[in-house]
Amino acid sequence: MEQQQLNTPGKVTSGTHISCWTDTVKPLEFFKLTSPLKTQVAVIGAGIAGLTVAYCLAKAGKQVVVLEDGLIGSGETGRTTAHIANALDDRYSEIESLFGEEGARYAAESHTAAINLIEQICREENIDCDFKRVDGYLFLHPSDKKKSLDDELTATHKAGIATDMIYSVSGIPTESGPSLKFPQQAQFHPLKYLNGLAEAFTRLGGRIYTKTHADKVKEGVVEANGFKVEAEQIVVATNTPFNDWATMHTKQSPYRSYVIVAKVPKDKIEPALWWDTGDQNSVWPSMPYNYVRTQPYDDQYDLLIHGGADHKTAQANKEDEPEEERYKRLETWLRERFPQAEEIVYRWSGQVMEPVDDLGFIGKNPGDENIYIVTGDSGNGMTHGTLAGILITDLITGKENRWAKLYDPGRITVTLHTAKTYLQEQYTTLTQFVDYLLPSDVESLQSVKPGEAAIVGKLKKVAVYRDEAGTFSAYSAVCPHMGCVVQWNNDEKSFDCPCHGSRFTCKGELMNGPANANLEAVKVPGQ
Repeated sequence: MEQQQLNTPGKVTSGTHISCWTDTVKPLEFFKLTSPLKTQVAVIGAGIAGLTVAYCLAKAGKQVVVLEDGLIGSGETGRTTAHIANALDDRYSEIESLFGEEGARYAAESHTAAINLIEQICREENIDCDFKRVDGYLFLHPSDKKKSLDDELTATHKAGIATDMIYSVSGIPTESGPSLKFPQQAQFHPLKYLNGLAEAFTRLGGRIYTKTHADKVKEGVVEANGFKVEAEQIVVATNTPFNDWATMHTKQSPYRSYVIVAKVPKDKIEPALWWDTGDQNSVWPSMPYNYVRTQPYDDQYDLLIHGGADHKTAQANKEDEPEEERYKRLETWLRERFPQAEEIVYRWSGQVMEPVDDLGFIGKNPGDENIYIVTGDSGNGMTHGTLAGILITDLITGKENRWAKLYDPGRITVTLHTAKTYLQEQYTTLTQFVDYLLPSDVESLQSVKPGEAAIVGKLKKVAVYRDEAGTFSAYSAVCPHMGCVVQWNNDEKSFDCPCHGSRFTCKGELMNGPANANLEAVKVPGQ
């Protein structure tokens, strides 16, 4: 039986389910913005990317202000499983084919530097966040072949990572096949780390404003909470950029990834990171994979954290497996491999941005001179967000950085792989406009159960939610970003856009971009 608290979506985190991180650490809250101001750099977003960028810039002597529409870590950083790894989920063999040997080396170098920077910050700022160096193990999904590991062994060695092929999976005795060992990976409690990072940043003179929504961004000015923040440079670190209407949203796609957490007796599992190579037969180009780690909990138990069962946001129906059913798949997989697992105490889902060419985007927003973005984290948000602190600080201070071209948001990578992925992703996006022609989800509003919702109407689509008391509320089902019809996520109790991943609470309130406005309240049909 689950122990977790439930959240009013959007207040503390972007969904109904509370993660083990948010449940065990109170997110920091600062004053909200109540007047105009001027600064050298304005950073939008207080997740790991925004706070690391702000911290590194403050260390470099810049005057920095952070604007966050929720609380510290209330976005996707608080919903991660917090693997700190240079073992990239898109494989170095693939990155080498797209960016060459030099590109693969830079990818390895930058993510390794990120691990080291997190460790350094923990030490220098005395952040007690359960940081621990651990080994990682990449093993075969049942649909995959050993050649995948052989190719990755060769590619990681060329990239400068000292992997080893071993003929077991340390910590998972039921996995009898080979695995690739990645040494010197790490794990931590992400919200403990973010709270410590925020405090360190403010000690450096930085200012943070929470519950401060950035409405507009243009060169030199952010409009937030109705006030102007004038800045020489602006950094948008909001998982997916809301300041860009179309360009970046054709280069990446939103996916939801699911997490369950089981209690295990203390010290019965040696801490490590585990990943399989992904479902080679998946309908999704990202080939979702299983990922697992441990986390200290209390005097009697540790936590075993398992993620996977990904699907493109608001498109779970493509596999005929509703969002809320995916936790069962994860639990079956986990119990087959970790018999130590006891009760499931947490579950949640998070949003991941998958770039079309496997690597994230850090640098100047295309078409802008002094606006920078951090997005496309894929499955490596902890290291990607951290290396953004290094790279964007160098870009703003005028220091040359050899990673800049690799992560340039303006890059165009044309290969058969990227063309196929691009076409697949854009096809699934464009087909969502057919939703305007589909019939209502229900024949009558009375068939909508309390605590659930439906999309009704013919050409004019309406999102109708029925609260636990039985009262209906209604909103336009048209996403204010690019006009797709949102879908009801019965697991996280949210309206999700299947085109670019914008998400709204059951009350129509914005939780995730790229949309930057709430769903419009409308009259309940028939009332």
